[in-house]
Amino acid sequence: MRRTRRSGQKGLSLVVLILVLVALSVLALFGMKIFPSVLEYRSAKGAIEAIARDNPGASPNDVRRAFESRATIDDVSSVKASDLEIAKEGNSVVIGFAYRKEVPLFRNVGLYIDYAARAGGQ
Repeated sequence: MRRTRRSGQKGLSLVVLILVLVALSVLALFGMKIFPSVLEYRSAKGAIEAIARDNPGASPNDVRRAFESRATIDDVSSVKASDLEIAKEGNSVVIGFAYRKEVPLFRNVGLYIDYAARAGGQ
């Protein structure tokens, strides 16, 4: 008589599969809530980079008007033209901003994200 050894069970159990799906769902929830905030920040940062690159000797009023135009097109509402920090560095303009965004997750739980960007200069 020949005895065969029984191999161990392979694969995931139902409990582990459910736990993995719950973890992926929570990560997807965070991603879907945070993604619009990150997109808005990138749009605002791209706007100040383009303004600093295209208008190196612009006055603060010109920079603010240009940012208002770009913010309207790119739907940037967290940063206003009056929030911009504008300075001269040599012959170029330096534009920056910083703000805090609250992203509500569920019920009374939220996430604060601090954004800051700077463009221009030497």
